[in-house]
Amino acid sequence: MNVVIVESPAKAKTINKYLGSDYLVLASYGHVRDLPAKDGSVRPDEDFDMSWTVDAKSQKRLNEIAKAVKESDRLILATDPDREGEAISWHVLQVLRDKKALKDKPVERVVFNAITKTAILEAMANPRAIDEPLVDAYLARRALDYLVGFTLSPVLWRKLPGARSAGRVQSVALRLICDRENEIERFVSQEYWSILANLTTVNGDAVQARLTEFDGKKIGRLDIGGEEEATAIRTMLESAAFKVASVESKPTKRNPFAPFTTSTLQQEASRKLGFAAARTMQVAQRLYEGANLGGETVGLITYMRTDGVQIAGEAIASARSVIGREFGDDYVPEKPRHYSSKAKNAQEAHEAIRPTDLSRLPKDMRRFLDDDQARLYELIWKRTIASQMQSATIERTTVEIEASADGREAALRATGSVIRFDGFLALYQEGRDDEEDEESRRLPPMSAEEVLTRQEIEKAIEANQHFTEPPPRFTEATLVKKMEELGIGRPSTYASTLQTLRDRDYVALDKKRLIPDDKGRLVTAFLESFFNRYVEYDFTADLEEKLDKISANELDWKDVLRDFWKNFSGTVDEIKDLRVAQVIDALNEILAAHIFPDRGDGSDPRVCPVCSNGQLSLKIGRYGSFVGCSNYPECRYTRQLGSNGEEDGASDGPTVLGQDPETGLDVTLRTGRFGPYVQLGEETKPKRASLPKGWSAQAMDLEKALRLLSLPREVGLHPETGKPISAGIGRYGPFVLHDGTYANLDNVDEVFEVGINRAVDALAQKAAKGGRGRATPAALKELGEHPDLGGPITVRDGRYGPYVNHGKINATLPRDTDPQSVTMEQAVELIAAKAEKSGKKPAAKKTAAKKPAAKKTTKTAAAKKPAAKKSTSASKAKTKAKAETENE
Repeated sequence: MNVVIVESPAKAKTINKYLGSDYLVLASYGHVRDLPAKDGSVRPDEDFDMSWTVDAKSQKRLNEIAKAVKESDRLILATDPDREGEAISWHVLQVLRDKKALKDKPVERVVFNAITKTAILEAMANPRAIDEPLVDAYLARRALDYLVGFTLSPVLWRKLPGARSAGRVQSVALRLICDRENEIERFVSQEYWSILANLTTVNGDAVQARLTEFDGKKIGRLDIGGEEEATAIRTMLESAAFKVASVESKPTKRNPFAPFTTSTLQQEASRKLGFAAARTMQVAQRLYEGANLGGETVGLITYMRTDGVQIAGEAIASARSVIGREFGDDYVPEKPRHYSSKAKNAQEAHEAIRPTDLSRLPKDMRRFLDDDQARLYELIWKRTIASQMQSATIERTTVEIEASADGREAALRATGSVIRFDGFLALYQEGRDDEEDEESRRLPPMSAEEVLTRQEIEKAIEANQHFTEPPPRFTEATLVKKMEELGIGRPSTYASTLQTLRDRDYVALDKKRLIPDDKGRLVTAFLESFFNRYVEYDFTADLEEKLDKISANELDWKDVLRDFWKNFSGTVDEIKDLRVAQVIDALNEILAAHIFPDRGDGSDPRVCPVCSNGQLSLKIGRYGSFVGCSNYPECRYTRQLGSNGEEDGASDGPTVLGQDPETGLDVTLRTGRFGPYVQLGEETKPKRASLPKGWSAQAMDLEKALRLLSLPREVGLHPETGKPISAGIGRYGPFVLHDGTYANLDNVDEVFEVGINRAVDALAQKAAKGGRGRATPAALKELGEHPDLGGPITVRDGRYGPYVNHGKINATLPRDTDPQSVTMEQAVELIAAKAEKSGKKPAAKKTAAKKPAAKKTTKTAAAKKPAAKKSTSASKAKTKAKAETENE
């Protein structure tokens, strides 16, 4: 018996079918060991010795693997063909050696780029040893990420309360987003004018030309800066005679794009399918692991973490065959196309992302896949086929036009292009980001010396005003592209880096654009001030290159760590003694334009608007950052940092909305560190109410303010208990409350109108769903009846992520699993595993009346020991650290 180790159970089942009864294929379920989330897991003073820990789930699987290996003849490590896959094989091997499960059994490492019978059998016939340099590169990356996270993050927490963490690649990606935001804020718009002439040829065809020269002066895009100059030129052209000076046509060729890498797939899926990077990788993982085609599970694409652009010779031959059959021989180039990678060390997986069998057309695969899988498969198929198609032939035409009137002259130009042969464009055209996507116009036939006339329309000569625009914010696609250009991160890290920034509330996604949160901007400013070297683009790219050289066996991994740690630890030691006041002074200076925006009246933006002699400054509190007056506590003026760099609409000082008719006190609208709120009077502890979500400061008036200040309001007495029911607005929105039980209301307005019947009904519905607890989440997907036990199996989204449910058993889905793509087979496996672990028996089909339950014994087993007291805040910070290291 030969034991084969792969990463996922779905892959294990498929591969076992291909290999037959002489092989036992087991899954590691990803990584089996990790660095413990505590100080000392990487020890620089001990030559970077590292401690590893195994969690309970992994320990159980490793015990099963060890038992199987002891009874086997050979161990075959067949994890993924990249750095992480090599590391998993290495970890499994180390654990088995520690357990003395191997003895003298042969150990082989095989890699396959696709889960197909041919690829797997070929890999089995060509085993190799573990790639030690690739493992060394993994160890170096893991140690670096740990050391940066566990060393830098505690400094960040102490000096910048409210900040979550810093990471080696994550912090540089965040800097890119924040630097772009700074560019946008500093941008000064410039006015410019364009002059267009709408003309007619002798044959009556319309043509539009743009001004390029006036009175012998070349006119660039921004050269006409005002209306007066634009009007003078337009006036001249309105009386000018037009003549064609020259017509030049040049044939050009447009070549197809290379097949997908991880980066280009994420970019195109974002542009064309609207997928986030993480979503793209989830769907691609499912396509890689395979779909059931006529009773057999087959991998549909090659491995999806790669920076290589070349594809195998048999795939090229297959593509050429499909092109000839589907498009005709004219679309097949004379010679196959070969691509080379621009990456400095493309070694993660040597082949580009492509379908495993190009004869599987997207239209034929659609019935086997869900919608997202079908769309992504079609995108990958089209890109791969197009990469081997004939170039497009395009004729570009430029027409130079002369205009003259009253001794003054101007030159205009009309451009256009005609596709003479569409080639690969018949199938595929790459999307664009942040570019003017103007369709090239086709120009009518014209010849030199031909006279043109103005069109008989109201604006034959157009003078259009424009203003330059700031650079656009990054999308996930353009950020990945920029990171790849700078050499920051690697294919396996892009999606997790972007997700980490969002999970830690450093950035937000709005209309597909990444906007830095104030928390993210403060972290970036802090790192730029005191750890600038470690968030420099060149430094990070240089470190990535060194890590690649480790994997190529050109550098020793511990030499790289020693060089990094010597300088990094010294910098951290210098910052440890830094006072928080020094940090705030630095942040005030770096973020001055954002924290203290120009008021537009020439006044000092840092002068307190309330006391007029205090200086505004960034304040760092327990719950985040805000702006406050230096004369505190005499002056209690505070305001929230602008949300995403924009004001929330409330003025800096209190705005009097009117007087409360009952007390005669002023009702004011103010802005505090947590946003706009209304206040009654000026007592030591005045009554206040925050504006609920959806209410704007600009629309506030006295009536709305008084309604907010009246909360909570008593609705009435409950007809059954006689206890009061009240309505209010809390952290989670509008609610009714009775005897400690909360029930949500549909909207804020209902708080002021809800009557006793509606309140009692809402509370009754809440009780029916579990009283004070959480209601059972609605099913995301219904899979059907359990094939063995009966009863429905559903996929749901819970507090801790998506899970499958059968009866009383809930089994969490593996990380990065798409809830919509879960199959009945997968769900049954997960439910069985969870039932075995928890000791619960799955609900069986009802066949007979249940026997009465036996009486419980009078005493339980040994009484539980009292829980130990929680550790100090310092040790809490240490255990928090796993989230502070970057998962690469």
